[in-house]
Amino acid sequence: MKQEGSRSASYTVACEGCVYVVEFNPFESGSSANLLAYGSNQYVVVGTCRFQEEDTEVKGVEFTTLRIFHHGVRVDGLAWSPESRLDQLPRIIRFCTAAADRKLRLFTSDLQDRHEVKEMEGHTDNINHLVFEPTEGKQIASVSDDLTCRLWDLEGNQTTSFLLHSPGMSVCWHPEEVFKLMVAEKSGVVRFYDLVTQQAILSLDSGQTPLMSADWCLTNTIKVGAVVGNDWVIWDITCSSYPQESRPSHVDRARLFRWSRANENLFATTGCPGKISSQLLVHHLGHPQPVTIGSSVVGSGLSWHRTLPLCVVGGDRKLSFWVTEM
Repeated sequence: MKQEGSRSASYTVACEGCVYVVEFNPFESGSSANLLAYGSNQYVVVGTCRFQEEDTEVKGVEFTTLRIFHHGVRVDGLAWSPESRLDQLPRIIRFCTAAADRKLRLFTSDLQDRHEVKEMEGHTDNINHLVFEPTEGKQIASVSDDLTCRLWDLEGNQTTSFLLHSPGMSVCWHPEEVFKLMVAEKSGVVRFYDLVTQQAILSLDSGQTPLMSADWCLTNTIKVGAVVGNDWVIWDITCSSYPQESRPSHVDRARLFRWSRANENLFATTGCPGKISSQLLVHHLGHPQPVTIGSSVVGSGLSWHRTLPLCVVGGDRKLSFWVTEM
């Protein structure tokens, strides 16, 4: 793996307006690995991406818009359902958004006649993150500044709510054990809950604040990573409740942490958007320095492709993709 300095994005795709959130579909359902959604002030755009790394007939990146969903309010978060698929009829696109009006919206479409939106109300402050239950996709979990983690069914009903000790910043579902949920709090603590008993079964402590984002390494679930203050931290949950590794990464506070889905030793972090741009760093656990350094104008959102060492950041009227040499 070669050491790389600061460089421009490998590929860019032009968008309308400012992109606040961007997500590759993380699930292995049919041809859905190339589904990508991004959210702006008024819309969610769903499309498919092809990259030259996986298809020699593509030059760079090829983005095809499938549908533009009217949203009417700024999109703050987005999660894909594992039920989304394009390789069978009827096709299904299902995702859920968190918005600036503190509501969740569940979108279901067959990209032709059927198009449904369900609104879910209950949170009383900003919703910071949301996720679908990954095996069947029949539940959604969300965390908020209102000190709650809430679970919802696909009818829009809140089925469970439990109190947190500080604002909930990230929520992740175990890929196989559907009763295990990870919730990361702004206070720097990450707790794992048993959803049957609604009790915390394990907790991790970063020893500092504010924790802005955390992620469970779903290809190796003993690893959890987060950004806290200016640093990234990594835990091995079999060893200790304190981080195994931590390192300063962003001068002006770190904002997002995401593990690669293609390589359990790769992860990316972003800095809080400054006056002009946000820094992207790609790290490899075996390397002392970042392996890729990039930046995006008014950058927000961060997501990894399911099978390629490639991540995307949203920006001002564009999506920026970085390919990391493995």
